[in-house]
Amino acid sequence: MSDAAQPTAAEVRAAAEAVKAALDRHLEAVERRSGEDDPAVYAAFNELAATAEAYDELLYDAYDEVTPFEIPGDDALPAYAGPEEPSALSVLIRRDYAVVEPQRLLAQAQRVADLDPDATDTDTAAAGPGGVGHNVHTALGVLFGEYEPDEIASRHKEFGLEEGDSTLWVAAADDPAEPGEWLSAPFDQPDAQRVVCRFDVSAVFDEETALGDDPDDDLDDAEGLDDGIDDELDLDGDEEDGTGTGGVRTPKR
Repeated sequence: MSDAAQPTAAEVRAAAEAVKAALDRHLEAVERRSGEDDPAVYAAFNELAATAEAYDELLYDAYDEVTPFEIPGDDALPAYAGPEEPSALSVLIRRDYAVVEPQRLLAQAQRVADLDPDATDTDTAAAGPGGVGHNVHTALGVLFGEYEPDEIASRHKEFGLEEGDSTLWVAAADDPAEPGEWLSAPFDQPDAQRVVCRFDVSAVFDEETALGDDPDDDLDDAEGLDDGIDDELDLDGDEEDGTGTGGVRTPKR
């Protein structure tokens, strides 16, 4: 970058002042929030993110320095613009796996073929010498043809697979699709404005949570476990209902 294109010290200072002002406005919005989805808080957050990013870029261009700010990407869905009362819907699911134990995968596929030879005659022939137990490509076809996707998901370790990211989108439609209507292109990106809700699962969410963990906190929690047991019980002696998402992120509707 040439010297002429570099921001001036005054521009960097002005960007820093803009961040300070945005911080104040964000805090004020949070203090006055009217509910969980207060639009004023959302707007103040976006303004703070934008000003912090602008300051970071100017600081780097002028002084080759960076800030400790991490500006989150905006992966939220746009505002819903589908029918108020959908009469049909599409559920789109993607689950990624890695083949981490090929021998386990091959053995399970061969077991399926041995138990039901008629169901896998074509696959066995395509696998060549040795049958499905010697060809990963064919073994995958046998297993995913034999078991429902949800069963694969719940038993993936048995099949030598390791889970990656997964997502589920529920999209509204005006009318049910005609038979065979979308089979030629089933995975075209849906209209994001018709997505009613989505559910994402990724190890990255666990990693983000772990960044804030303190080993001393774990020790304190363990020491105070006995003291907290009674607090977890209601007056009838039943445990409070608690559910954890563990790596699941549910973006807001």
